[in-house]
Amino acid sequence: MKKSILLILFALFTPAVFAQSGEQEAVKKVVNNLFTAMRTNDTVSLKSVFAPDMVLQSVMNKRDGNVGLVTEKAVAFIKSVGTPHKEVYDERIVITDVKIDGPLASVWAPYKFYIGNTFSHCGVDVFQLMKTAEGWKIIYIVDTRRKDNCVE
Repeated sequence: MKKSILLILFALFTPAVFAQSGEQEAVKKVVNNLFTAMRTNDTVSLKSVFAPDMVLQSVMNKRDGNVGLVTEKAVAFIKSVGTPHKEVYDERIVITDVKIDGPLASVWAPYKFYIGNTFSHCGVDVFQLMKTAEGWKIIYIVDTRRKDNCVE
């Protein structure tokens, strides 16, 4: 009897686990595509991962010691990635957590940012994504930025 109950529970919950896992992989792919586009200066691919009116913000320490919030328009970010530059913009992320609730996903990813081979800064990226008819799209990115105490 116990085996039958376990088998029934397994049958009921396994498809949900696999569906969640597939959705998590789809979300991770969108986030990873963002950084591939940054490394290759590919503004077409970059635009393809963003929802219209996507917002970018950074939480960072200001020179006066206070914490500030800086907002950047997606258009400016795309332009900066697409503008020719000598060194590769290489943001190396490690996705540590993906949460999904229906059409909303959240991703937590510590990172280290390099310009070419030179370390620039580190922090954590937090992404909010929305599932659209075209698939997952990034609707919001907020990050922290610092020069030390990087997550290994």
